[in-house]
Amino acid sequence: MFKKILIANRGEIACRIIRTAKLMGIETVAIYSEADTGALHVRMADEAVHVGGSASSDSYLRIDRVLAAIEQTGAEAVHPGYGFLSENAEFAEALAAAGVEFIGPGIRAITSMGDKIASKRLAAEVGVNTIPGYTDVIKDADQAIQVASEIGYPVMLKASAGGGGKGMRVVWNDSECRDGFDSTRAEARSSFGDDRIFAEKFIEQPRHIEIQVLADKQGNAIYLGERECSIQRRHQKVIEEAPSPFLDQETRQAMGEQAIKLASAVDYSSAGTVEFIVDAERNFYFLEMNTRLQVEHPVTEFVTGQDLVEHMIRIAAGESLNLKQEDVKLTGWALEARVYAEDPFRNFLPSIGRLVRYRPPQQNDHVRVDSGIEEGSEVSIFYDPMIAKLVTYGESREQAIQHMGDALDAYYIRGVHHNISFLNALIAHPRFAEGRLSTNFIAEEYPDGFHASDVPQVDPMVPVAIAAVAHRIIVHRGSQISGQTRRFELSEREDWVVIANNVHYPVEVVEVAHGFEVQYADAVYRITTDWTIGDPVLEAEVNGVAVSMQLDRRGAGYQLYHRGAAIKAMVLSPSSAELVGHMIEREPPDLGKFLLSPMPGLLIRLSVAEGDEVKAGEELAAVEAMKMENSLRATENVVVARILVAEGDSLEVDQAILEFK
Repeated sequence: MFKKILIANRGEIACRIIRTAKLMGIETVAIYSEADTGALHVRMADEAVHVGGSASSDSYLRIDRVLAAIEQTGAEAVHPGYGFLSENAEFAEALAAAGVEFIGPGIRAITSMGDKIASKRLAAEVGVNTIPGYTDVIKDADQAIQVASEIGYPVMLKASAGGGGKGMRVVWNDSECRDGFDSTRAEARSSFGDDRIFAEKFIEQPRHIEIQVLADKQGNAIYLGERECSIQRRHQKVIEEAPSPFLDQETRQAMGEQAIKLASAVDYSSAGTVEFIVDAERNFYFLEMNTRLQVEHPVTEFVTGQDLVEHMIRIAAGESLNLKQEDVKLTGWALEARVYAEDPFRNFLPSIGRLVRYRPPQQNDHVRVDSGIEEGSEVSIFYDPMIAKLVTYGESREQAIQHMGDALDAYYIRGVHHNISFLNALIAHPRFAEGRLSTNFIAEEYPDGFHASDVPQVDPMVPVAIAAVAHRIIVHRGSQISGQTRRFELSEREDWVVIANNVHYPVEVVEVAHGFEVQYADAVYRITTDWTIGDPVLEAEVNGVAVSMQLDRRGAGYQLYHRGAAIKAMVLSPSSAELVGHMIEREPPDLGKFLLSPMPGLLIRLSVAEGDEVKAGEELAAVEAMKMENSLRATENVVVARILVAEGDSLEVDQAILEFK
């Protein structure tokens, strides 16, 4: 067994690999960029080596600098995690030349599965189901139309070197095919430096289901069930689960056996994933093979009880698999939700900044949090904005979903926007509960984006009762302060009015044994809690049901968060509540005459000058954020009065760029 391994990655996956290595008694080496100085994975490792600037192209992707770190520290093996160099054959070859073990498959597997055209051909040759299509390189748009007509619309045009949702277009007729071919090839050339395009039949209402494979260097190979990854947004996975609510045992076995066929055909050794598209009739077709650890591997670990990283390390060290296919049992259900620093209410714009408060839910037998950050960490513009992977487990799918909702409620993040409201909405959606999934789920259910009205509806009395109890606890402490001004002492009254989202709820809050009773009209809510003032998450039982609710003070009131919903509440005496209606509300300033930056980023282009008349739809400016260029266009005909910033300026969210007449 290795004595020391280097992790050629960062963030949550680096931390996750380090945890297993420590349990195995293996020393670890972290590498880090300028932006990651002091990052969690750097402090968790036994050693750390600086490998370059903040941009990944100047650090984590620099093979020469990773090799220098290996030589400097004497690491015997390298775990690449996912992304970066994990599927880079040149990196694997360089490690082999240096006599360092690559904790992953052999070079042949990486190269043959890394090319989508070559992998489809090979899959077909060894008897793996493939989507009908044209696997040779398409030369031009005319040939693309001919091929698409032969396959039959709809057709997916795909870049051979594609990945991450890039280099893909669905076309429904000849006109779309001609335009789609040119744009797909241009995107492939700019993203991958490879403009080869092929075509395949587009499966309608498809499900994305993948098989986890483990294979050793002695030729033994098994599959560890499947993961359903159909909940995607723009080809990026959002929620994954194991097992799939759709597969039966017969289909699972057939898919697993085909995955093993493909792995054996390329002498695969390590953990790998064979991805399939499955139609409504449970017909399945090979999509691609990922020759690395998958982001969503924890759900498989939960339902099988296996540590995939440990298996990868042992296989790389030459050990044989200690499992046979008949030993693999799927027990219970697991879900994974990807928590991102992004604003779902602003079309999922990335959010950057410092996590001024960060408290993940408590981990236990049914909650796991894989994260590479902590309170005070910064989400930067240089890397993927994933904060964590939240994984929950239950004896049934319904129980796993319930645990996920509870864990999301307890996930306290401040300082950046996040997608927890969106994740709550997804798992609460009736269609998700029924398991009627497809890769079009989000596009179909939220065609106009995600809005506050899409947040799950909850019983308003639960947050009302919680707010009343929290206020009663705060008032009790305040009443104990000595030297209060006579006639203005804080009194522990029982009658209060909770104003939540402009609705008045007259309640009585009575302290009873082991808790409180909140009475509203004819209903009584019995609440037990050991909450202390200052704790941002209030854990309680409301009429015997466990509830987690986030609680922030907002001036004289409270902001509560529950099941993705944000509730503003004030708890007042009855006389004060009567006066609230007479308060003059401050009107927000009219910002309609300004172009505001929708995100923090760099102003890379001003497309207008002062005095210009601009038509609706024309570009006003462009902002770069998270390596993406965002064009800001006029929504109506306007005249530019003033330019308030200059090209090259760093912008904050909602910073004014232009003023209109």
